[in-house]
Amino acid sequence: MVATENSEAALKKFSSFERVSVLSEALPYLQRFAGKTMVVKYGGAAMKDPTLKQGVINDLVLLSTVGIRPVLVHGGGPEINVWLNKLGIEAQFKNGLRVTDGPTMDVVEMVLGGRVNKGLVTLIQQAGGQAVGLCGKDCSILRARQMVEAEVGFVGDITSVDAALLRTLVDDGYIPVVASVAADHSGQALNVNADIAAGEIAAALQAEKLILMTDVPGVLRDKNDVTTKFAELSIRQTRNLVVDGVIAGGMIPKVECCVRCLAQGVRATHIIDGRQEHSLLLELLTDEGVGTMLVG
Repeated sequence: MVATENSEAALKKFSSFERVSVLSEALPYLQRFAGKTMVVKYGGAAMKDPTLKQGVINDLVLLSTVGIRPVLVHGGGPEINVWLNKLGIEAQFKNGLRVTDGPTMDVVEMVLGGRVNKGLVTLIQQAGGQAVGLCGKDCSILRARQMVEAEVGFVGDITSVDAALLRTLVDDGYIPVVASVAADHSGQALNVNADIAAGEIAAALQAEKLILMTDVPGVLRDKNDVTTKFAELSIRQTRNLVVDGVIAGGMIPKVECCVRCLAQGVRATHIIDGRQEHSLLLELLTDEGVGTMLVG
């Protein structure tokens, strides 16, 4: 009985020591990033799984509480598909892009700017943060032009970002939550890639970091072996890996987004696995990190 009690006490003491060690390791990062803006692109499995979603939101609110200024940019493809199915509209894709005709664009705008966006705002506020839900059309945050040549309907390439409203919100302690819907010069809503939207917003804000939450551990030399993950890459190394075919498929547009951000003044970009618990905190506030950091 005494041995059991001693073991439990030892485990409790060890657990407390671990927690204190983690806080001690995080301190210099908290000091370095206090007052700095970080843009987080949120999507993938971390958005579909309720437990993962709550964890991401809690981590985001924690960062805000300790003085970091997060901006959350999101998509919501699976939720769009659910509502298209409910309305009897077939989801179609061409070269990886959602074919977005008029009725589909209506659903995209309704789901991203409404259901998904306000759901995230509610979770942030339930976790103790203060959030404001927006889409790219608000105050012309995101302007875009239609990708006519791609024949995918109302899908846009971002042409400009007006970050004035976002800057005001983060200055006042709010967490902006931005849905990846833009508008063209006539006000027509356009569906834009959430990674690119996050990257352009990060550049416009001259953010300290852009973090892309994905469904992969980071950039891997061997896509089937997580132990081959690159902890850090320069722009030159990244471009060489693309040329060599190491970075391929869906990872190419993500690293291109990161490289473009770095070229526009963002200090560092990160590709992390949103399926890993507390991946956001582990990447930002620990020595080892968990994903791949791209720097200039």
